[in-house]
Amino acid sequence: MPHANTDARGLPAALERVWLVGCGAMGSALATRWLACGLAAERLTIIDPAPRGALAGDPAARVACVATPEAAAVRAAAPTAVVLAVKPQQLRAVAGGLLPWLVHPPLLVSMLAGVRLQTLGALFPGARRARIMPNSPARLGCGITVVYAPRLDGGDRAAVDWLCAAAGAVRWLDEEACLDAVTAISGSGPAYVFRFIEALAGAGEAAGLDREMAMALARQTVVGAGTLAGASDLPVADLRHEVTSPGGTTEAGLDVLDGDGALSALLRATVRAAAERSRVLAAQAEADSAGGDVPLREATGA
Repeated sequence: MPHANTDARGLPAALERVWLVGCGAMGSALATRWLACGLAAERLTIIDPAPRGALAGDPAARVACVATPEAAAVRAAAPTAVVLAVKPQQLRAVAGGLLPWLVHPPLLVSMLAGVRLQTLGALFPGARRARIMPNSPARLGCGITVVYAPRLDGGDRAAVDWLCAAAGAVRWLDEEACLDAVTAISGSGPAYVFRFIEALAGAGEAAGLDREMAMALARQTVVGAGTLAGASDLPVADLRHEVTSPGGTTEAGLDVLDGDGALSALLRATVRAAAERSRVLAAQAEADSAGGDVPLREATGA
């Protein structure tokens, strides 16, 4: 017999009818993982006038993609859970378009960078709220998602955990303010790694390799090192020491990377800039929550 907070398939009851608002790269990645992990296609409705990613225009996915909440409401009953995957600047317009169709306050899961639970509560009265910050490796099920949702009961917490675990590892936060740093590290971090691969390949070209060979070496070196770091029980510093022979080539390169603390200083400045942008987006969302309406079609399609 299923638990009181689960359905006959063992999924959390709050996932009976899920509306995903916004189907860009991240929204599509998460939806694809949910389906792969057992969420029935008929339980999921995507609201986006111009969906992108793996689910866009794919009839085999059997997921309804509609342009507006009105169209979603015509298709099925009101949602039990709403996942917001739009830009923070679109929040006010999206909320205005959704509210008439939320018969009962749903579980609201927001991945909008910087937008606080208090702001979400003002725009979606009565909704049980969670903030999540996934990252792009979610599309392969090897991402990490950080959650802040201090007031959810066991059933809702299980639902949020299920949605996030489908994409990879899950960590829960106790302080909402830490999400700005999370956004700057794991949310934005894949882009930093991709940029490092580009720079490493460029350095290989400058050292005399052809472009294809330099990129192949840089890409697989980062993939392999990351896999080793994830699989090993050793601290990352120990893994670094294993590769670094005294007086060898690796030590010579690290002396440049670490000279005058340049690498640490650069990354601190990088994370600080991204975290500050998250705080700015939060302030903008709070200010915009009292503004006028913008059509949902325009908001989700931006």
